[in-house]
Amino acid sequence: MTHHDRAERGAEPALPESRPMSISLREPAELAEALPYLLGFYPDDSLVVVALHGERGRFGGRIRIGIPTAESTWSPLAPQIAECLDASSRARGAPPDGALIFVCQEPEEGGSGRDVMERLRPLVQALRLACGQRDMPVYEALCLSDGRFFSYCCPDESCCPPEGVPLSRSRTSAMAVAAAYAGIPVRGSLREMERRLLPLGPPLGEEQQRALDRASLALTPRMLSQGGRQEVRVETLVLLRRLLERFERRLPKTGAHGSDDAHDDGLLTHDECAAAVLGLQDRETRDQVAAWTEEGDLPAALRLWRALARRCPGPYAAYSAALLSLAGWAAWSSGDVPTARVTLGVALRVDPDYLFAQLLHQACNEGLDPQLVSRCLRKEQKGREHPVDEEAERPGPAPDTAV
Repeated sequence: MTHHDRAERGAEPALPESRPMSISLREPAELAEALPYLLGFYPDDSLVVVALHGERGRFGGRIRIGIPTAESTWSPLAPQIAECLDASSRARGAPPDGALIFVCQEPEEGGSGRDVMERLRPLVQALRLACGQRDMPVYEALCLSDGRFFSYCCPDESCCPPEGVPLSRSRTSAMAVAAAYAGIPVRGSLREMERRLLPLGPPLGEEQQRALDRASLALTPRMLSQGGRQEVRVETLVLLRRLLERFERRLPKTGAHGSDDAHDDGLLTHDECAAAVLGLQDRETRDQVAAWTEEGDLPAALRLWRALARRCPGPYAAYSAALLSLAGWAAWSSGDVPTARVTLGVALRVDPDYLFAQLLHQACNEGLDPQLVSRCLRKEQKGREHPVDEEAERPGPAPDTAV
């Protein structure tokens, strides 16, 4: 699939396998309200296609991509999406017997949800045709915009009037109740999730950039020699162990994303962040950190890598690919697949050629067990003959210098 926003594919149930449930969704309104629970977040500016299996239309694999801004790409993109959904479903054991389509986009200023629905109609029509050519009839296609949903398929105006139907905010739908019972969170919107990964703005971002400039001048000459690179690696690993322990001890208290992120940002000094960000540009250091991250407190690791990714402003933006990859790995290892997909997707937007993010993104999308990746990382670490690295894995006590 060739598109600026890499596809996210998945087939895991919305509810954990340890607590299986059967939920019947019959009306377009129920399907519209179920979408955030299928993905784990509300997909702003997204096209979502869900495979259906069997006579009862059991949910299967799903694909999410950003809606292309160039309408000329819609027709050639549609067959690629249909092919991808068909192939990924067959790889998991069965071809789709049908599909659902969702397009989610907010209107421009002065526009309406109806305007969005009509503007995206050619995209939906192209995808319906492409799915039909693969014997995957589209049973429903919905546009979610401006707090309403619109159906491209339902001819009954008493059910789906042309002006759309308001989306329920009561959280009492069948899917919402089942998700609440199972303890499955909806992590807000895609835009909100991505905002937590973006570099800090001024004045903190400007101060961080100056710290990165200073650290780069000091570390780059040392990393040009083998001995200096080993020394920097040890220093980086000791620092990251200390920061992880700090994040494990100091938990945010509010539960609100903005406040929690501000709390985590306050646990780090600019100089600590600069040394950590630059040190993790070394592949062996990054891989060693990935190998031992999942041994400890994964939520703390996710918070730390996310906070460090926010400390990559301006010309250092591409450096965040390493931190975002580690954040995606921590989320995936902890079972938070939606957060992992979003985080790795942002990493690939930052640096499309970053191989570690590519591999993790593909493995996560294909539904592989993260333990398989973990074993590969450990095997690679054991195959490296670097005694100094082994020493750095178990650093002695170090002073905690957080602000």
